[in-house]
Amino acid sequence: MQTLFVELGDRRYPIFIGHQLDGSKLLDQYIQSQQVMIVTNTTVAELYLAHYLKQFQMMGRTVATCILPDGEKYKDFQHLHLIFDALLEANFNRDCTVVALGGGVIGDMAGYAAASFQRGVNFIQIPTTLLSQVDSSVGGKTGINHPLGKNMIGAFKQPEAVIADMAVLDTLPDRELSAGLAEVIKYALLGDVEFLIWLEQNMSKLLDRDREVLAEAVYRCCAHKARIVANDETEKGERALLNLGHTYGHAIESYMGYGNWLHGEAVATGMVMAASLSEQLGWISTEDVARVKDVLIQANLPIASPKIPIDEFLGYMAHDKKVLNGQLRLVLLKCLGEAVITKDFEQSQLIQSIQDNLVA
Repeated sequence: MQTLFVELGDRRYPIFIGHQLDGSKLLDQYIQSQQVMIVTNTTVAELYLAHYLKQFQMMGRTVATCILPDGEKYKDFQHLHLIFDALLEANFNRDCTVVALGGGVIGDMAGYAAASFQRGVNFIQIPTTLLSQVDSSVGGKTGINHPLGKNMIGAFKQPEAVIADMAVLDTLPDRELSAGLAEVIKYALLGDVEFLIWLEQNMSKLLDRDREVLAEAVYRCCAHKARIVANDETEKGERALLNLGHTYGHAIESYMGYGNWLHGEAVATGMVMAASLSEQLGWISTEDVARVKDVLIQANLPIASPKIPIDEFLGYMAHDKKVLNGQLRLVLLKCLGEAVITKDFEQSQLIQSIQDNLVA
């Protein structure tokens, strides 16, 4: 097991990364309350809920569960209220702890519920997908989707601890594993060219679910994100760099309908579009763009978007959280391994970066 910390002063918390982790021993010290609400979905519940129920019961906690349907399309107010219903029906109070057992959707919704219930209760992340292990479980961004934009309603709510167990990835569908690799590749492109080389050399092992290699990838991504979150918790500056490909990607997700394209698939295509715009600006070469596409193809990810009318694509992008004073800002590549946030591009260049990367 490896442990690293997100350094947020008195809200400092650990990320445990390893294989077959003993949750009861790791979490006992981070759950100060008697009451524990496990929030999960129908898919994960069938695989892992009994295991964690037993662990929390062995710790002497009073445990209740909230099982949501599985899918991005359920990340909305209606299903968020099911968590509040479960907490109130169990007569849980302000001293309870909400545990997110699942992927990014469950983590976001459980975290938002924890931020809101009785104006804030403790929160634990047990991510069960690669995407949530390397990205969404760390850093405290929580929330739900709106028909006009992804993740537009939410709160910053840091967990008390994160447990990333490589063993749970054995049951992850291949498509979900690849979607998680999109976020892994993102970290390499925006800030670590040596990591990009490592990924190019180890992609087959990652796809084969080599636990040691997966743990190394999760550790490197979490370490990178922990550093950024410690410096910019509420995304006033450099934390926005973590959105490489996301402004384009969120537009694809919103147009296609949440869940029809997985988040990682949309982000992969978005990173190609960002690379294309970066090339137009003269920052990276045609060969660099080809390298971005190649590593995504190695990970079995799409590199072109479905055909979306350009006015609708731009309309969804205009709802992005990085819009400031009516001006769209994007995360682009100065070079492979270095990203910047900029508004210095022409509308025609933005349109070309989209149109050049639509399915023919």
